[in-house]
Amino acid sequence: MFRSNVLVCGGTGCTSSNSEKIIEKLHEEINAKGLEKEVNVVRTGCFGLCALGPIMIVYPEGAFYSMVTPEDVPEIVEEHLLKGRIVKRLLYKETVVDDTTTKSLNETQFYEKQMRVALRNCGVINPEVIDEYIALDGYQAVGKILTEKIPPEQVIQTMLDSGLRGRGGAGFPTGLKWKFAAANQADQKYVCCNADEGDPGAFMDRSILEGDPHSIIEAMTIAGYAIGATQGYVYIRAEYPIAVKRLQIAIDQAREYGLLGKNIFDSGFDFDIELRLGAGAFVCGEETALMTSIEGKRGEPRCRPPFPALKGLFQKPTVLNNVETYANIPQIFLKGPAWFRSIGTEKSPGTKVFALGGKIHNTGLVEVPMGTTLREVVEDIGGGIPGGHKFKAAQTGGPSGGCIPASLIDTPIDYDSLIAIGSMMGSGGLIVMDETTCMVDIAKFFLEFTVDESCGKCTPCRVGTKRLLEILNKITSGNGTLEDIDRLEELCYYIKENSLCGLGQTAPNPVLSTLKYYRDEYIAHVTEKRCPAGACKALTNYVIDAEKCKGCTLCARNCPVGAISGAVRQPHVIDTQKCIKCGVCREKCKFGAIEKK
Repeated sequence: MFRSNVLVCGGTGCTSSNSEKIIEKLHEEINAKGLEKEVNVVRTGCFGLCALGPIMIVYPEGAFYSMVTPEDVPEIVEEHLLKGRIVKRLLYKETVVDDTTTKSLNETQFYEKQMRVALRNCGVINPEVIDEYIALDGYQAVGKILTEKIPPEQVIQTMLDSGLRGRGGAGFPTGLKWKFAAANQADQKYVCCNADEGDPGAFMDRSILEGDPHSIIEAMTIAGYAIGATQGYVYIRAEYPIAVKRLQIAIDQAREYGLLGKNIFDSGFDFDIELRLGAGAFVCGEETALMTSIEGKRGEPRCRPPFPALKGLFQKPTVLNNVETYANIPQIFLKGPAWFRSIGTEKSPGTKVFALGGKIHNTGLVEVPMGTTLREVVEDIGGGIPGGHKFKAAQTGGPSGGCIPASLIDTPIDYDSLIAIGSMMGSGGLIVMDETTCMVDIAKFFLEFTVDESCGKCTPCRVGTKRLLEILNKITSGNGTLEDIDRLEELCYYIKENSLCGLGQTAPNPVLSTLKYYRDEYIAHVTEKRCPAGACKALTNYVIDAEKCKGCTLCARNCPVGAISGAVRQPHVIDTQKCIKCGVCREKCKFGAIEKK
């Protein structure tokens, strides 16, 4: 037993901020002080507060150190781990009550309204040690099912009773998907996990795999037993090296412990899992394209029906769920479907994990009960908008989703409520925007992504999205017309109705939702040749207010193209023909004399 446990975030975010060097330095300093038998250093998964990384928590005190650097480690070891004195200057400020008292992380604004089910073990256990997962009831759910020989039909009924809906975007009932696959007879069936996660700004699945990979293995094994499959595949993008490494370690450990492979728990049930690395194609998040890619072919979607439950991977009955969906399943079997249904809303039970980003104080990973309002996520958990700016919109569902305006900030976050206002849950990216964000430019950003990621198999998506992007470029460059706005909207509906797969069918959503709630911005771009948010360079001019200008020449000296002229201590002028609208002059001006118009 160790008297102190030092948990250091080993997720991708904190790793990129040198958490590995912090761990190395911890071992070095602990050994130098002769504390190696008293202090245990644990590399965990993501704690969620990514904006404060690298993160370190020391137990039993629960001291939450944020933005730790390798240079801070000797002081933490000397003062806290050796002498028992918490280093107050490095604590997350909100955990400090007064000079002598601190509060736990769960009492902070960021965590107070969260409920961690899918993320329950992230930041708690060492994901590379199977015994730590087992110590927190890991593999008990599958063990109970197999040792008590619970019929597969009963397992599927439990999933149906829980009401769990797929967390990958569409929200299809998980139990129903399993029921369809179980009903189809075949000599071989498959269970697949979608860990491709291609939405910009989304990292929920990656964090679960980095922090709790065994939960996915356990859930896939349960799914395999339920539908009669003996082989599973995790399709994961190669750009997730830490997740790939930890998942492979977990698979190897599960095999060693007899939890994967032949005759699991002496039940006669065989099940194994292999990894398949994706090359980052967004379209491979679509289930049929994903399965085609696993087969070693070009990742393009297939026509449906037949659906994967009948003809999926290698034309055999297949169940496909994403990482977050699987992460909920062991808890459903341990605590019961009624427990799961008691969380969230009637039609959207459980919790949802979001990657919170954009113009928000607390960027990171959050998990809230379904039905939590957008206001609670943005203002309470996210800490509001920085810089004194106002909330303008939130974008959910990535390139397939839509924008939620400030007027609808009290909308409950669940599948049906988001669809009703023209957005969607998606996999869980939630991008917050303030009044400096141009909604036409946001629509263009997501269209650029979709155009690049279209597989090109069907004409409506391959050609139609390019035409949409051309019109948006025309509008943001100041050359659009009112007829272009009408043409844009008409083309959106054509693409939605005629594209082969979900990528093309949902690609127009960001355009349609911004047209619905921010049409006035589109009109200002084409009739006034003005970007209300001042974000579109082609429609923005920088002007010097003669009354505020002190003639310090700082703007002129920093202008990269010599577009500013004027004598010392006299008002300066910007030549709009020369100006490249880089904004350097506005950044350098100490008197607020330069404005965007």
